[in-house]
Amino acid sequence: MAKATQAVDTGNKAAALALWQEAAAAAPADKQPWVRMAQSRYDAGQYGEAILNAQEVLVRDPADKLANSVIAISGLRLSTRALADLSRQNNLSGPLRAESQDLAKLLRESLGETVLVPPPDKPPVRQSRKQPSKRTADEGSANPFNALK
Repeated sequence: MAKATQAVDTGNKAAALALWQEAAAAAPADKQPWVRMAQSRYDAGQYGEAILNAQEVLVRDPADKLANSVIAISGLRLSTRALADLSRQNNLSGPLRAESQDLAKLLRESLGETVLVPPPDKPPVRQSRKQPSKRTADEGSANPFNALK
């Protein structure tokens, strides 16, 4: 594990992954090599591999929050990509569309949100401040020039 950490520090992520795999084989009950591999794969955008590594963590520690987070977020990122691709190809219809909508509803409810992606905040509308005019007793009269006197 120390050698893998050194490899990461020097920017050699491929060597670090190989060393974590060796550590996982040497200590099959230890979740740490799997945690590090899952996090590294997630950081590299390798979401499928990150999920697989995080599942190995959960085999060793079912309550691991990082592993559950990696699985959830990686899964969402993969799903988002696939749905975007299907949408671009106009193939998001029928049962796939209905199931996607059901999953989105479940996700909104889980997050306690009314929408998954809220619209960007609009900048506040600036109210123009008018200088109070000097009112005269004659202002209400029919002659509009009375205020100029």
